[in-house]
Amino acid sequence: MSGFLNDEGDLMIIEPEIAAFDASMPPGPPSTNDPVLRRANALAHDRRVFDLLGVTVAPVATEEHFVAVGGHPDVRVRIYYPTTVRQHEPTPGFIAFFGGGFVQGGIDYPSYDATYRRRAHDSGVAMLAVDYALSPEVRFPVPVEQGYAVLAWAHDHAEDLGLDASRLAIGGVSSGGNIAAATTLVNRDRAGYPLRLQILEVPSTDLTLRSIDAAAARSLTRLPGVLARQFLRPLVTSYLGKEKRTLARNPYASPLRAASHASLPPAHIFTAELDPLRGDGERYAEVLWHSGTPAASVRYAGQTHGSSGLVGISPGATRWHADVVAILRTLHD
Repeated sequence: MSGFLNDEGDLMIIEPEIAAFDASMPPGPPSTNDPVLRRANALAHDRRVFDLLGVTVAPVATEEHFVAVGGHPDVRVRIYYPTTVRQHEPTPGFIAFFGGGFVQGGIDYPSYDATYRRRAHDSGVAMLAVDYALSPEVRFPVPVEQGYAVLAWAHDHAEDLGLDASRLAIGGVSSGGNIAAATTLVNRDRAGYPLRLQILEVPSTDLTLRSIDAAAARSLTRLPGVLARQFLRPLVTSYLGKEKRTLARNPYASPLRAASHASLPPAHIFTAELDPLRGDGERYAEVLWHSGTPAASVRYAGQTHGSSGLVGISPGATRWHADVVAILRTLHD
């Protein structure tokens, strides 16, 4: 078992499976200013990592749609149905946003595709994976507007899509958790479509970066929190642009900064012990709870920001998946 002492003298444990996988992982994709090449490199890197995982892809049916977004680019949505053949009876649906720091990721990445297939298969809930636009070519608030458009579309066309409009939920991972949380705020402030719950996994909820957990940063990287902020700041700049200082306080960019968190869907928030963003998730759970929105936060010991995808390799990640599936299954009630 791998471990070390943090600055407070506490023993920090990393699951040996995670440590071994990290050591065997290929180097990350080279950076480039060409958006096409940059995204192709990132996709190729994800495929190499996926091959190392040796994941079995769950057999499910899929459909793809393009959703119009007023004043913004259309957005592609892939629906993963729980069975290999789309059923006629309506099923609960979960609108899902991938992670990638707002600059990479997508529903075609093997890792996310496998996750959505696995979760649909194991939970019996349809996954509506949103292929939102990436920065810096497309910036805030476009991904949030795309998220809201998908929610409205899923509700209005639920019968045609084989979904139950009264049993929809939403969630995302990392930057996708940011967009999911922001979408619930937009939805509350506009039409108020019914959402049963939200699942936010290692979410980024405060783009001012004031909620970075310095202790987690020091434990994982041996660097002070200020350097963790320096690492994350270019991602924020990419997403928000030149007006980042002002926009970072916008509640649709930083859901933690909203004036009110009342009347939002009940939240299940998952954080990782060795993740500097754990403060974002845990603080968000606190403000939701104090605003009267039911919220629960679980911190997974020995886990890093990206380790939840190591299902079948890391016991913690496998438990993480089981917990998400258990929550999704409540949509059948």
